[in-house]
Amino acid sequence: METERGGDVIVVGGGVVGLATALVLAEGGRRVRVWTRDPVERTTSAVAGALWWPYHIEPVASARTWALRSLEVYEELARRPESTGVRLVDGVMGETDLDDVEGWAVGRLAGLRRATAAEYPGGTAVRARLPLIDMAVHLLWLRERLRRAGGTVEERTVRDLAEADAPVVVNCTGLGARDLVPDPSVRPVRGQLVVVANPGVRTWLVSTAPDGEMAYLFPQPGRLLLGGTAEDGGWSLEPDPAVAAAIVRRCAALRPEVAGARVLEHRVGLRPVRPAVRLEREVLPDGRVVVHHYGHGGAGVTVAWGCAEEAAGLAAPS
Repeated sequence: METERGGDVIVVGGGVVGLATALVLAEGGRRVRVWTRDPVERTTSAVAGALWWPYHIEPVASARTWALRSLEVYEELARRPESTGVRLVDGVMGETDLDDVEGWAVGRLAGLRRATAAEYPGGTAVRARLPLIDMAVHLLWLRERLRRAGGTVEERTVRDLAEADAPVVVNCTGLGARDLVPDPSVRPVRGQLVVVANPGVRTWLVSTAPDGEMAYLFPQPGRLLLGGTAEDGGWSLEPDPAVAAAIVRRCAALRPEVAGARVLEHRVGLRPVRPAVRLEREVLPDGRVVVHHYGHGGAGVTVAWGCAEEAAGLAAPS
């Protein structure tokens, strides 16, 4: 089972964090298998709005480092948007002060400036050009790049990490870690969005009302994603019609052209939230290594590549 490169690796979890980690390992010379309960195009990552932004993730300092490294990767991938699903798109982040952003991302965010009152009448906001990822395309691109690097993806339900017969196992199970580890500190934060025919919105917009209600508009090729919600502890994957109607109302208040847009689809996903990302190496009594890599909440896409490189380092032979 062992090789001079440190042996086989099984990555459990086929979302964006699992696939990015598997890809970094495979392109580094490891033999990698991904075990995923669901096809990659039906994981929680597939539901993500997928705007690059370190959203509600701890520890903050590490998350910003991972996010900036991931930004470098996405900027490169944005040169091939048709195949990678990554584009750089202008937009406005409401309720955000420029000084706070410059404290960690000075010089790194294209077009970063204060938003004008015309761009965001609601108050303080910044404008920037950020990666916006079409996850339907991106996840399949990740899977194909992993295949070209010699990795495989298998649909398999794992009920115990001991089932993974490899010297190194990387646990990227997200919300599944709650039962699999078990880790009761992992909890779902339910997100619902509405996909509509795009009436001509070309820029993204994120807004948070004083009562905490979110609204976002993310233009993707051929459609517009409207969100959103953050229901702490919600487990239902069924779209709520009342919630969907409220999402459309909030978005239409920001962009009136959205009112009456034809609804194409409703989506629900459960963000795997934890007090802090768990990224650590555990050596089992039999000498096998488990790298725990989960708890990214709604920022998995944002930090995926920076986290993946750190996780791959933890998976290296001692």
